[in-house]
Amino acid sequence: MQILKAIFGTKNQRDIKRMRPLVERINELERQYQALPEEALRGKTGEFRARVRKGESLDDLLCEAFAAVKNACRRLCGTRHEVSGRELVWDMIPFDVQLMGGIVLHQGKIAEMQTGEGKTLVATLPLYLNALAGKNVHLVTVNDYLALRDAQWMGAVLEYLGLTVGCIQNQMSPAERRQQYACDVTYGTNSEFGFDYLRDNGM
Repeated sequence: MQILKAIFGTKNQRDIKRMRPLVERINELERQYQALPEEALRGKTGEFRARVRKGESLDDLLCEAFAAVKNACRRLCGTRHEVSGRELVWDMIPFDVQLMGGIVLHQGKIAEMQTGEGKTLVATLPLYLNALAGKNVHLVTVNDYLALRDAQWMGAVLEYLGLTVGCIQNQMSPAERRQQYACDVTYGTNSEFGFDYLRDNGM
């Protein structure tokens, strides 16, 4: 077994090798996007959505969409945002390993990351890509505080690119919840999304 691993590498190493060309393409496109006027970058969302309606798959758009998110992050650097009652300065641009994490999540796999390695930023990549299909995309976190924080903090990137961002909180009425679910991306907790499923299905 050790000889085979030495020759072919571990599964993790093989997965990284397969993703490397995608990451290189994302970075190449992002360098090109840096020359775009702001309105042209923001206009990419409408362009991507039109291409999905014409039959292109989300996989076809992955590199371009991830590049748009990375470039939006770059343009937001230095801007100030109100997040859970605090003013924070945006200072994050996805690293290659975070781009890989986004690819893994889009593929429906699990990306294990340590505290402080940027899981929340990683999630913005597949959130943006999957929202291009015109269906509400959910991000599930563990409590109301984190749901609201992430919606306000990471939502800045998604909103910059023209998406609407909602957040489900425990005390919301059914009408308020419906309004949040009407957004392109909705943040909430597992218990809240589960409660809504049970209520909406008469259970």
